[in-house]
Amino acid sequence: MTVLSSESDLRGCYDQPSELVQKKILSRLDKHARAFIALSPFVVLATHGPDGADASPRGDAPGFVQVIDDATLLLPDRRGNNLIDSLRNVTQSPDVGLLFLVPGINESLRVNGRAGIVTDAALLAPLAVQGKLPASALKISVREVFFHCGKAMIRSGLWQPESRVPRDAFPTLGRVIADQVGGLDAEAADANLEESYKSRLY
Repeated sequence: MTVLSSESDLRGCYDQPSELVQKKILSRLDKHARAFIALSPFVVLATHGPDGADASPRGDAPGFVQVIDDATLLLPDRRGNNLIDSLRNVTQSPDVGLLFLVPGINESLRVNGRAGIVTDAALLAPLAVQGKLPASALKISVREVFFHCGKAMIRSGLWQPESRVPRDAFPTLGRVIADQVGGLDAEAADANLEESYKSRLY
């Protein structure tokens, strides 16, 4: 098995990106990027730390990621599993990648930059939901931003109704955790999860 380990090796397998593809990579958020972020209820946050790479889903009402200016974003850290993997990584390595999705739109938005963790009440106040502030937020300085074509979404049929998987096609999270951890009651675990979804989203 041949493992490619250099950019020159890679270029032997791929064409050079077109001039248009290279020119679309911006260093600032333009009006289209701002509008897309305002519509987006979901972003994947990629970080890297001492233990390796990590990707974490983040979601809330559309526009939950605040655009401060054309070079700065504010991403709230809502209640979760308290592992704080992404935040721990940022304390070690501030480089982050964001992938914004908008349901029904095949294109996605990619933003790369450097993040810092902030807890200032004045910064967090606009991010409050149901009267609750996030514990912290990532203040992200944008390095590059560009729209990604919709080929992956089209191939996957992600937004197509017929692509939806019946809920009973995969075990509940309670059952998965019970099987993985052992000694847990799957139904009780599901009930606890359902309660947390209802009462502790924020």
